[in-house]
Amino acid sequence: LPNLLFYGPPGTGKTSTILAAARELYGPELFRQRVLELNASDERGIQVIREKVKAFAQLTASGCRSDGKVCPPFKIVILDEADSMTSAAQAALRRTMEKESKTTRFCLICNYISRIIEPLTSRCSKFRFKPLSDEIQQQRLLDVSEKEQVKISNEAVSYLVKVSEGDLRKAITFLQSATRLMGGKEITEKIVTEIAGVIPREKIDELLSVCWSGSFEKLETLAKNLINDGYAVAQLVNQLHDAIVESENYSDKQKSVIVEKLAEVDKCLADGADEYLQLMSLCAVVMQQLTQN
Repeated sequence: LPNLLFYGPPGTGKTSTILAAARELYGPELFRQRVLELNASDERGIQVIREKVKAFAQLTASGCRSDGKVCPPFKIVILDEADSMTSAAQAALRRTMEKESKTTRFCLICNYISRIIEPLTSRCSKFRFKPLSDEIQQQRLLDVSEKEQVKISNEAVSYLVKVSEGDLRKAITFLQSATRLMGGKEITEKIVTEIAGVIPREKIDELLSVCWSGSFEKLETLAKNLINDGYAVAQLVNQLHDAIVESENYSDKQKSVIVEKLAEVDKCLADGADEYLQLMSLCAVVMQQLTQN
């Protein structure tokens, strides 16, 4: 087994894969002794890498299990969310990786491979986990619903898959919340919309039709209502982007100007700008594009 680097979006099974592999290799008894897991919530500065990881890596491991099965003669160090480790801690790791290669294998897990320093990536076999396909997610959610005896309509399952965007963990969390909320009744698409914080399609259409009308007063009222109803403007930006890009009603020039403004608003919101002002600014640009032609 080489050193491994798993990367890809959240909720695609990276941590589960290595934990399942380790359990398969070592069995339940040896698992605790042979696997060291450190994630972002643990202290993982340069000192810990030098002391804790090094001390664990230097212990040798025997090659047999209590149930008689053959067991690999190395231990595994799992560094989850490795992209949040400092460059200094990552640099301290590379020597340990080489020196302890006889007794220890490292598995780094991250969302963004670009945040892992080059000397580490070159020492690992890289595996990219892509977002899960809709069919796989749908099947898994139906399995979970069946085992947990949850009543859910087919439309709700399809909608769960759509709102989770390839993140199975997110989909299961939404399903769990919806089950608690309904208390045994059937889960519908409407419930999933409420729980996921998704803005209903009608609201998006209403916003666009007000922009088409060119009335700034109406726009102001609608924007205030959206904020007061508790909808997140960041969510609105994502949905508005999809609605505008997929629509046939806008010219390429209009789309490009609006999408550039969406990007700007998204950045401002991430920096902590005021939601209402950003929403008004965005809608004013959309209105300007739609009414001037």
